[in-house]
Amino acid sequence: MVHLRIVAPQWLAERVLAVLERSPAVLNVVRLSDAARRPRGDLILCDVPREEASVLVAELRDVGLEREGTISIETVQGSPSELARQAVYAAGGLPADAVVWEEVEQQTSESADLSGSFVAFMVLATLIAAVGILTDALILIIGAMVVGPEFGPLAGICIAIVERRLELARRSLVALAVGFAVAIAATIVGTLLLRAFGVAPNALDAASHPTTLFISDPNTFSVIVAVLAGVAGVLSLTTAKSGALIGVLISVTTIPAAANVGVASAYGNWDEFAGALAQLTINLVSIVAAGVATLSIQRAAYARRRAMRAQG
Repeated sequence: MVHLRIVAPQWLAERVLAVLERSPAVLNVVRLSDAARRPRGDLILCDVPREEASVLVAELRDVGLEREGTISIETVQGSPSELARQAVYAAGGLPADAVVWEEVEQQTSESADLSGSFVAFMVLATLIAAVGILTDALILIIGAMVVGPEFGPLAGICIAIVERRLELARRSLVALAVGFAVAIAATIVGTLLLRAFGVAPNALDAASHPTTLFISDPNTFSVIVAVLAGVAGVLSLTTAKSGALIGVLISVTTIPAAANVGVASAYGNWDEFAGALAQLTINLVSIVAAGVATLSIQRAAYARRRAMRAQG
């Protein structure tokens, strides 16, 4: 269940209420006349099942609320009442599979920005992975995958492609490009310093890190895992299953591959550099392709739901 907080000018409030009352899935409708001061208007509150939320918001946009008023969406942690259960039944579908597109778009837009914290996490994650490669410690590679924030911009690219949002695509691509470039550069510098102080091994070859050699050795399974991770990542984002996203981050080798690009560059091991760069490219492309396909299917289901509401 989600809670909608709407502010509408008085001349629009009746149209908003008509939209809300037309849906049998909407409940707890409250109107407080002239209660809002900025913007000025009526405050309207209601609750709606997750599976009906985006359809309802789209109808509110159609009557002009997006231009003339405001709407906020909040998650309701619990609604133990028979009326709430009837509303969920009237909405149809399963709440666990519902996508509130406005939440997804907002969350993705925020995580796709090139911020200082994003770059810092990219650098930290890649340096941790670099130490894992140099010491052949798989646990550090796993830790680096968890720390890495790169899935945010990747999800932004997927949303941008499906919804044709050029500005979101631009911001996501810039964040990825700058983030990986800075992280790889930091890894090269860090590795050179470790070599200069005699902390890092003298050579980087297959014998020195057999456990983590898979990072620079892409194969068919790399594509399969990246595709599955892309699907799982988008589903975790759109269905609010945030816990599943940790498993997605651990399953793909984007951050470790970027770290290996930097480490191999510092050692002048160009064969391993090429393998790690190929691994990074395969993961990024496969995740985006799978994410776009998953979002397209979900968006088509949402379009069918809207069409059914329009006909009904």
